[in-house]
Amino acid sequence: MDNSLHVVPADDALLHEYDALATRSYGGRADDVTQLAGHADIRVALRRGRVIAGGLGMLIPQHFGGQPVPSACLGSGCVAPEERGDRLTVRMLAERIRPLQEQGATLATLWTASNGYARRMGWEAPTPVFSWSVTTDALKRDFTPGNFEIEHGLTPAAEELQRRLAPQWNGTLLRPPWWTPHKQNQHNLTTYRFSRPGHGPAGYLSLTTHQHDRHGARLAVHDFWPADNDAASAMLAFLGRHNSRIATVTFHRTSLPPHPLLLHGLHRYGNATAEAWHPWMLRILDLPQAIRQRGWPADLDTTLPIGIEQENGSTHRYVLQISNGTAELQPTTLDSRVRLTRRQATVWYAGGYRSATAARMAGVHATDQQSLTTLIRSTTDHEPWLAEHF
Repeated sequence: MDNSLHVVPADDALLHEYDALATRSYGGRADDVTQLAGHADIRVALRRGRVIAGGLGMLIPQHFGGQPVPSACLGSGCVAPEERGDRLTVRMLAERIRPLQEQGATLATLWTASNGYARRMGWEAPTPVFSWSVTTDALKRDFTPGNFEIEHGLTPAAEELQRRLAPQWNGTLLRPPWWTPHKQNQHNLTTYRFSRPGHGPAGYLSLTTHQHDRHGARLAVHDFWPADNDAASAMLAFLGRHNSRIATVTFHRTSLPPHPLLLHGLHRYGNATAEAWHPWMLRILDLPQAIRQRGWPADLDTTLPIGIEQENGSTHRYVLQISNGTAELQPTTLDSRVRLTRRQATVWYAGGYRSATAARMAGVHATDQQSLTTLIRSTTDHEPWLAEHF
């Protein structure tokens, strides 16, 4: 009997089998499998005509340096429990990325609990990921609502605000038109807009509520997009108004931007707790092209020889040239002044090293402090944050 493995695009029948496999593998429904079928490239692995693995991929740009870079966003990957342990995930990831790379993807990103496994395949996490829980009483007491009008419902103006704010971070998606309606329906989200009188939205948040097992309700924030500090304070104060029935607000792992407003605004840190989650992980598929497509500081003009260590131990030497907000990576024979592994280069690309000290502690090698400082400065205009989960 033929026991070979075949990876193919999923038709309707195979999609149904993959959906059932995902439910069995995850121990619960994976709604994205069917709900994203019209927007994703779905691949399944067949053995003896039976679906034993699957995953979906979407070609969606991610912002880096303020510019959208085509990315293969991978989700809902699973392998049948009885087929695990044979490195099938490695082949499936390659087969899922390939068609998206042929369509122009120069990056690939995913969320995974198997961090060590992903690292061995060349992926790296640019930044830690946390969810936050804070008491509603603290939010009500410690944050001021300001002069903001609050309206219910998502509008095109609110979505346009999100599109303006997203490029200020490294990793956020350039959301396609179907993204927000899909997530609103998937999680049954309720949205509120915050505006100064006579002006358009200065912030919006989306949340979901569930009945508590014993009393009151649970509230989780999925989207939190303030244009400035005052808008963010008003949004946090609004969440505090739910204190009559909700004791604690949870910020979903992707929702709260990585700035210190929440902690700095609380009178007591003990009113908030952070829980570490598995991170989003990034892989650069085409480094020269990813460098070219990214945005760069307009005031930086530098030429820096760097070396990128490959998985086989060899080092590819390049010259990184940055000028007028653009950059090129060209092969060279010059000695490298900074040397990074491919995974370290991924963290640098995403702005994950916030200082030369952080890069050095992570194992990045440099012949001199100035070269390392210049390299790190080139990507720290924006902090890494992937506000979307898939």
